[in-house]
Amino acid sequence: MTQTKTKAPTKAPTKAASKTPSPAGESPAALIDARIAELGDWRGETLARLRALVKEADPEVVEEWKWRVPVWSHDGILCTGETYKSAVKMTFAKGAALEDPSGLFNSSLDGNTRRAIDFREGDKIDGRALKALIRAAVALNQRKG
Repeated sequence: MTQTKTKAPTKAPTKAASKTPSPAGESPAALIDARIAELGDWRGETLARLRALVKEADPEVVEEWKWRVPVWSHDGILCTGETYKSAVKMTFAKGAALEDPSGLFNSSLDGNTRRAIDFREGDKIDGRALKALIRAAVALNQRKG
């Protein structure tokens, strides 16, 4: 009788493998600083302003670096700060569950979970309304645990 060799099945990539590993020894804060500096234009300025507003709204926020973008968390992900050629996008992980009385959400409006705000060159940021939205996202995360 001849035996045939069976090839072991290959494992599918794990969720952790899809995250971009941080360069050794670089903190998320340093990676965010580097992203802001490398942009060097209105997008970097906008991302820096959004970051400052997140920290003002929630002094206990945790900065992370996932999927090659800044992520702000407090008892779960609050939002991300993505940069594109024509926009800086702030995506709220549970945005569909948040009240938005100031009408900040202007992107990803059709989904059941996320909502986003696209900031374009020259847009004025309503800091008070944005901080209220961030605080609401923190409160939602704390309720859901």
